[in-house]
Amino acid sequence: MPSTDQLAALRAALEEERAELLDQLAELGIGGEEIEFDENFADSGQVAAEQGETKVLVNQLQDSLNDVQRALAKLDAGTYGVCERCGNEIGEARLEAMPGTRWCIACAGR
Repeated sequence: MPSTDQLAALRAALEEERAELLDQLAELGIGGEEIEFDENFADSGQVAAEQGETKVLVNQLQDSLNDVQRALAKLDAGTYGVCERCGNEIGEARLEAMPGTRWCIACAGR
């Protein structure tokens, strides 16, 4: 289990990542005004493709944000660093590399 200092560093990393994700979502019009696409563009297929790419990106960012917020909630509850699948501790190196991870390395590939 990570030490108190390591948990503080991981919390800081998670909070920074959360802020960055929220900024990226705001730039895409999530949580504020909706992003606009030029509907009069000569190639409507390109507009549709851009809209599709933006939706995929937004979904990925929201998934990452959910993982970060879940990890922060686990820190508050004292359950951070425990694999959601097998219940074993998640290795410190994995937590440092991926602070929002939900699974240990053995369960991540399942």
